[in-house]
Amino acid sequence: MVDANALLEKIRQDLQTVTEQLLRHPYLQALEEGKIGRENLRLFAGEQYAIIGSDLRSAAHLVSRFGASPSGDFFLGILQGEKAARNALLAFASGLGLTETDLNGHEPLAGAHAYTCYMAWLALYASDAEVAAAYLVNFPAWGQNCGRLSHILKTRFGLNENEVAFFDLFAAPPATFEGNALSVIQQGLDRGTEPRLIQRAARLLQAYELMYWDTLYSASHS
Repeated sequence: MVDANALLEKIRQDLQTVTEQLLRHPYLQALEEGKIGRENLRLFAGEQYAIIGSDLRSAAHLVSRFGASPSGDFFLGILQGEKAARNALLAFASGLGLTETDLNGHEPLAGAHAYTCYMAWLALYASDAEVAAAYLVNFPAWGQNCGRLSHILKTRFGLNENEVAFFDLFAAPPATFEGNALSVIQQGLDRGTEPRLIQRAARLLQAYELMYWDTLYSASHS
């Protein structure tokens, strides 16, 4: 029988290079060094508005698929987190002088939007174990970057606690998140979900995460 903890460790080892690229991304360094101005943060807000709007629907679909199963509470927690993130994002945008109408008018960049398109695919077609693994591998790097962004936005750009709450939400996930995700993965493995599919879901979502930052960095310098 495949052990979820051992599989997770293997996935993390396999993706270590990508994770390091995420955590050392030049976009964050450029923000810290003042090479990306306040006006370019509007691009970040617009892209996240498109992403969160899609991810919120994806999470709702996961609840509709798995809500009556043992993994239902895990996905309900994801849905609640996405809803809170959407509300907090509006406060971040307001701090940049953007209204929700402005955000709704933003046209997403293909490379930045690839993550959320794959998330929608997972919500439609993947097993609960695949989705839980993709979240579990992806969220720590995203969370660390959000924590770093929160500090940058407060110290360099003068945003207040309410305006950076979006980033703080992801920087401090619930203490039960990893254990609950591992439980969903283990249940899937016990039912016969193929480990290679779980690995694939995590690998692709992490790759699309890197594509997001790469696209954002390129567009912010244009």
